[in-house]
Amino acid sequence: MKIELASSYGFCFGVKRAIKIAEEHPGSKTYGPLIHNKDEIDRLKNGFSIGLAESLDDVSRDESVVIRTHGIPKKELASLKEQDNTIIDATCPYVTTPQKDVEKMSQEGYSIVIFGDRNHPEIKGVVSYAESQEDAFIVLDAKELDELPLRSKVAVVAQTTRKPEDFLKITSALILKHKEVRVFNTICNATFENQDAAADLAKKADVMIVIGGKHSSNTKQLHSICKNHCINSYLIENEKELKREWFDGKELCGISAGASTPDWIVQNVIDEIEKIKPKIGA
Repeated sequence: MKIELASSYGFCFGVKRAIKIAEEHPGSKTYGPLIHNKDEIDRLKNGFSIGLAESLDDVSRDESVVIRTHGIPKKELASLKEQDNTIIDATCPYVTTPQKDVEKMSQEGYSIVIFGDRNHPEIKGVVSYAESQEDAFIVLDAKELDELPLRSKVAVVAQTTRKPEDFLKITSALILKHKEVRVFNTICNATFENQDAAADLAKKADVMIVIGGKHSSNTKQLHSICKNHCINSYLIENEKELKREWFDGKELCGISAGASTPDWIVQNVIDEIEKIKPKIGA
């Protein structure tokens, strides 16, 4: 059985930047999980004494706080500043862009539509930058737009890890019904590249292994895309979740990884599959 990596996979620019920032500030705390990968968070905890604050109650005055890659709500950031914490902002620049877009368009009197998952930390942060929370709406499907009390002027942004074709459905529906629609394509290019590469590999693979956090939006999207092209597609967080029977009779194993998956975890998975191969007669 041959093992092939997708041409683009794993850590994106924003995650690499956040990890580097955290490593440069040992002994600090991250506000919320820095990235969606427990194994990497454990590495930072054990190797750099990076703590974790889940809420403002977990942060003492004067502590150094690293803002997670996905950003945090505007009021929570202001509260940290008020209690004299040292703020180390590791928010991905591709996430701060929709924050700024929402703030500016809201100030100019636009209704705000945000395409994304309302429970995702990135979206909780983005929506908080609207001047009026009553005039900012989070949707996952174009059908939801019919029920919204939108103004004639609408601005729309997207969660950075969403599918472009789904964002197009939202923007097209808005353009048909409103006189002015400002579209800000805030989907990250790294997401495009990883998704396209995973799809290309899944089309020819007998089995696909997607590595990443089970709660990571972009990793779940990768798995969904792979599943569309290769029914034998599996989402795992690390090599311990591999099952030998997945590889029975398979000739090509494709591997992709989410934007929060470090290379060392990918390599561990490859090494484990290599150990399995001889046992299945490959």
